[in-house]
This record gives sequence, structure tokens and C-alpha cells, in this order.
Amino acid sequence: MMLQVMVKKRRGEFTLDAQFELPTPGVVALFGRSGCGKTTLVNIIAGLLDADAGRVALDDTVLLDTTLRIDVPPEKRRIGYVFQDDRLFPHLSVAANLRYALKRARAASFVTLDRVADLLDLGALMNRRIHALSGGERQRVAIGRALLSQPSLLLLDEPLASLDASRREEVLPYLENLRDQLAIPMVYVSHNFDEVLRLATHLVLIESGKSTAQGNLGEMSLNSAVRAIIGADAVGAIVDGTVLGLDALSGLTRVQVGRGELKIHCGPTAAGARMRVQLLARDLIVATQPAEHLSVRNSLPGIVTGITDDVDDSDLIEIDIGGTLIMARITKAATHELRLQLGSRVWALVKTASLRPHPI
Repeated sequence: MMLQVMVKKRRGEFTLDAQFELPTPGVVALFGRSGCGKTTLVNIIAGLLDADAGRVALDDTVLLDTTLRIDVPPEKRRIGYVFQDDRLFPHLSVAANLRYALKRARAASFVTLDRVADLLDLGALMNRRIHALSGGERQRVAIGRALLSQPSLLLLDEPLASLDASRREEVLPYLENLRDQLAIPMVYVSHNFDEVLRLATHLVLIESGKSTAQGNLGEMSLNSAVRAIIGADAVGAIVDGTVLGLDALSGLTRVQVGRGELKIHCGPTAAGARMRVQLLARDLIVATQPAEHLSVRNSLPGIVTGITDDVDDSDLIEIDIGGTLIMARITKAATHELRLQLGSRVWALVKTASLRPHPI
């Protein structure tokens, strides 16, 4: 089950030449700086913009193939689209906006109105007019309307860009819920790495119209071009782990990552559940022997697999903790004094308070 995209498009001085092939279902994040071509790419996938050349296929369904002269009209592609602005009908109620999409759906109904209302917590809003909703509420309705078109693919073009931080935090859990509860492939456009961290399973990096790298989120979090976009303070590794259970003494949740274990703060989580954790390079301490008598709750044993120059006279130390890579930022003086080199055995120490866990 794959989403295949290979398209070329020239618009004035700008040229889009992008291709990726990633498994579905899941959330593919198109990530890059503003103006790099992300919206142009999703508009071609949706059929709203013609490609000069290329192919778009979802599983066995070919939506576009310029060589074979296949170009399925946008209204027949079974693609739901959530734009940056909500594009709702202001004169209609929430319920009427949602029913409009349901009536126009060209496929058999597999997502019901009740299901959408439940997933997006829209029940109490049904009789309200659009102008009476907050920005976050409007985007939840827009997402619901896209789902009720019965899509085989959902495109979200920076759907939270117009919201302030508090409204984004309001909507993100609903998007996580859709990812976890529905098996609808999603393409999520963003230049906000926090959103990508929360939602994506795979990431495609777009730079100046070209897709320059792609892969799972953990792998791409180590990509130097991604690091250059997100900035030094956000550089780190994203690791997926398995919940082992509750640590009775501390009340923290134990999560297996690589050969090590993290203790994290999170809500009640069943053993066996999957958890994504971001470990920022700035928050890791490197030791060359097991640490004792420290307040730090987490110590991950590993092997140094890379040492690269970083900002402010520091090094990024890449550490393999058992098939999983993490990064620590330390001064060059510390690298020298600890005599770190490729193959050195180390322990990465990290405070529980600095960890950012998200269920997946």
C-alpha cells in the first residue's frame, strides 16, 4: 500500500521537481521553508493544478499519469482537502456545512456524521453558525467536512497556520485522534516542526522545489538539512519506544528505547503502547562511565557513531543506543577531555522534565 508522487511543474521562475513513495496508511509530512513548493505539490496531488509531467498513484489507483494521458478530475479523485483558511459556508450552521459534504460524496459512506462529530467533538456545535465559532472550532469543522467527503486520501495544507499557539494546541489532539482511529492516508504540509513531531509517521523534505530527502520521522530528525531549518535549539532525535509499565517508586512511565529505558511523565498508558519521545541535543549530558548519585533519572548506554562540528564551538555527538540513534551537543573542550572518538562507550543522561512524549 503506497502513495507514489512524481511530478514536475514550472511556474514563472519557479520549478517544482518532486518525487516520493511512502507506505500507507500513515501521515506523510511535506516539510520545508515557506515558498519551497509544498502547496504547489499538494494542489497537483489534488488535481487543482495541472502538472507539466508526472504520475500520482494511491495504491492501485492512478490519479495522474501524463505519459498515459490519465488525469482524473479533482472531484473524482476521492481526496479530502483542508486548506489554511476554513472555507466554510458562513450562512449555514455547522450541521449544514457537514451535511453538504456528505451529500456531495461520490463514494459509499464509511465515515458517518455521528462518527465525525464524536472524533472531533462537534456535537455541541452543530446548531451554531460559523461566525460564532473560534478559529480552532472552525478548523475542526473544516476537517470534519473533508472527512465526510469519504476520501481515500486526506490533504492538509498548513491547517493550523492561521491559529495562535493556544488554538493549535486545541486542535492537534483531534488530528492525532484521526491518525490513530482512521486508516485514511494523510499528507500534512507544514513548516512547524512541532506539528510534524506530533503527527507524522514519515517526512519528505522539500527545498527550493525539489524533494531532497525522505524517510521515517526518526531517521529524518537526524538529517542535517532538517536540522538547518528547525534551528539549533530544536536539534535532536525523535525515537519511538514501547511502554513497559509504571515505575511504582517514582510514579513515572517506563518506556523501552533501543537497549535502554526512559522514565517519563505522561497520562495513564497501557503496557505495550507505542510512545514517541523527542530528545533534544541541548538537554543530553554525555558520561564515559555509569553515573551515580545524580538527580537525573535517565541514563541510556550507547556507542559513539559520529562527531560533527556544531554551533558555538560545540560538537554534535551521535550515539547508537541499540539500533536507535540520538544526539548530544557538548563543547569541543568536553569532547577532547572525555577523549571521545568513534566507538567510545558512553552513557547519555537526560532529565525527565526535558522529555517530550507523544502517543503514536
